[in-house]
Amino acid sequence: MTAKRPPPALDEDSLRELALRYVGRFATSRAKLLAYLNRKLKERGWAGAQPPAPDRLVDRLAELRYVDDRGYAVMKSAALSRRGYGARRVAQTLHADGIAPADREEADAQTSNESWAAADRFARRKRIGPYAQARADPKQREKAIAAFLRAGHSYETARRWIDAPPGEPPEPQD
Repeated sequence: MTAKRPPPALDEDSLRELALRYVGRFATSRAKLLAYLNRKLKERGWAGAQPPAPDRLVDRLAELRYVDDRGYAVMKSAALSRRGYGARRVAQTLHADGIAPADREEADAQTSNESWAAADRFARRKRIGPYAQARADPKQREKAIAAFLRAGHSYETARRWIDAPPGEPPEPQD
């Protein structure tokens, strides 16, 4: 049995190719791309004469608009809202993806506008509150509220959805 040969050490061209392949395949943020490139440098090593500068490469790709944190934030927050996640969970995800607060403004506005619809989608997906077969007993109610809170919704929103009788979704809050 022959052992696999380790991949060759990276140089400037191969690092650029890795970055372009990554942004071509995945919607990503600057921070996620930089973390990927640093991980690849650590795994494979550097063969170039000059020390590697993945941050300059990421900056260049951002200049060329291959990486757009603002657009990524809007796309990611819309996807999470469609899955039923609330504003707090969306903000945590964007923070973990390295999106700066200035680049999240449009995404945060979109999330707050969609919060009630996201809560509806979450309740429907989990079959709780108005989408349950019967009213929840106290233990089930606490579990459902905890699920709403983990999904990033406020306690008030969770309580209104959980306490809604089956078949009667609550009215949107003002």
